[in-house]
Amino acid sequence: MALAHAILVSLLDRPSSGYDLAKQFDGSVGCFWDASHQQIYRELAKLEAVGRIQAQSIQQNTRPNKIIYGITPQGEAWLKPWLAEPVTLAPVKDSLWVKLFGGHLVPLAVRDAELRRHQALPQVRLQEYAAIATQCFPHPDQLLRAPTYQYLIVA
Repeated sequence: MALAHAILVSLLDRPSSGYDLAKQFDGSVGCFWDASHQQIYRELAKLEAVGRIQAQSIQQNTRPNKIIYGITPQGEAWLKPWLAEPVTLAPVKDSLWVKLFGGHLVPLAVRDAELRRHQALPQVRLQEYAAIATQCFPHPDQLLRAPTYQYLIVA
């Protein structure tokens, strides 16, 4: 998956500024895709250059003008085949596994402490997802089709 896909999927929900997209990537989208603010702004420029998004400048009196990006029909057409492709298993790049491979070089107490800490991480992630679900989807039984798919990520 490319950052372009993640941005376009985010814009399906509603047009957003680069700043708003970056906040989304820091929050909800960041649970499954990481991107810096600079990467997002660079990708927005590329997507606009090829016509997959369109920028609209919003005049503001007390602040610099705001640029809102929206997905274009061309962007949706480009996204649809990718959404229909089967997903392959992501490659594993796990620091813990590398540390365990060489773990004989550290005391057992160090290894055990790291394994205990690592065991707790999924529980922390589940709590984060539950908080997002509660905040963003207070009535999951009343969701329309598109939000239902977003809810499935954190449910």
